[in-house]
Amino acid sequence: MNIKLGHKKVYFASDFHLGAPNWEQSRQREEKIINWLDEVSKDAAAIFLVGDIFDFWFEYDKVIPKGFIKFISKISSLRDSGIPIIFFTGNHDLWFKDYFTQELSIPINHNPLEITVEGKKLLIGHGDGLGPGDEFYKFLKSIFTNRFFQWIFKWLHPDIGIRIAQAWSGKSRLSNMEKQEDLFKGEEEWLWAYCKQIDKSRDFDYYIFGHRHLPLDLPVGKNSRYINLGEWVSQFTYAVLDKEGLHLKKFEG
Repeated sequence: MNIKLGHKKVYFASDFHLGAPNWEQSRQREEKIINWLDEVSKDAAAIFLVGDIFDFWFEYDKVIPKGFIKFISKISSLRDSGIPIIFFTGNHDLWFKDYFTQELSIPINHNPLEITVEGKKLLIGHGDGLGPGDEFYKFLKSIFTNRFFQWIFKWLHPDIGIRIAQAWSGKSRLSNMEKQEDLFKGEEEWLWAYCKQIDKSRDFDYYIFGHRHLPLDLPVGKNSRYINLGEWVSQFTYAVLDKEGLHLKKFEG
């Protein structure tokens, strides 16, 4: 994928967690996200939404989760206006199928994606399950992405399946808070370690990931950087790439 900037910019955000922790707070966050999308659409060459956009998403054959209609309508409108919207799955919304692709013409990426913007090479992904450690989650992800287990889950009535998934999601979030997963781990930052390992054999200018809920801008190689996008539950951070380079910003609108 090759993107030309001209006088425009490329935007990146992740971890909106729409649907969490309750309807009221999620709706307020949804309005803020829509305001951000309105703002960046003025000069966006493309918008990358890098995983955990929804706190839970599972596509049944004929059913998608209730809610988020304002957000979905907004990205549909932006896509119709000609702005490329690129989605990534995260660990909370692994189960995208073809709804966004068929109905909204928005591609869904389940793995990191390599792109080039004005000669700069980027590696973009949500980041869950990458790098050393976290073996228990990697085991769980192998189950969650298994077609057989997805087929079994699909036979649960959506009212039951979604309630179970929301309870699990809330438990996972609470567990991460108790383990202080949002604190900087220094050299033990596993996504940073993943980028350093890739950088030994590949040539990227920017490594852009989400998942950690911690805005980071760290050196990788001599001329490369690791950017973590943070989250939109309390920080409202995002990244923008223009001809001057890549910058982390906070949306105050």
